[in-house]
Amino acid sequence: MSRPAKIIPMRPLIHPSIEDITVEGILHALADPVRVAIYAELASSACANTCSNFLQISDRNIPKSTLSQHFRALREAGLVRSERRGVEMHNTARCNEIENRFPGLLAAIMNAHRIQSADGARALKRRQAAARKLVG
Repeated sequence: MSRPAKIIPMRPLIHPSIEDITVEGILHALADPVRVAIYAELASSACANTCSNFLQISDRNIPKSTLSQHFRALREAGLVRSERRGVEMHNTARCNEIENRFPGLLAAIMNAHRIQSADGARALKRRQAAARKLVG
């Protein structure tokens, strides 16, 4: 006779209250280039995104386990709200809440990220063009 499968409860997701969100926590979470790229995508999205939408960021493949850690850091910093729906985790940015607490902070960070990303893309094109000249 077989035993029924043991159901292991999922750990609850921790979302800090808006009063517990700090500038230091936000800056720390967004100091990682993968996390800031994830957050920029979430912040510009009109709807919730699953974690699997971010398996490739900035031309890098991100392992699921690493991606899970990035989302945890963003959630614990108060930048995203995550909700389990079956086996998927749906994530939304808490932009409006953070804007009310720290007006202009996220806009400044996202603008700096856009500038840096554009500079990086231009530098990559220059390197590729220089490499083609050397080969050709």
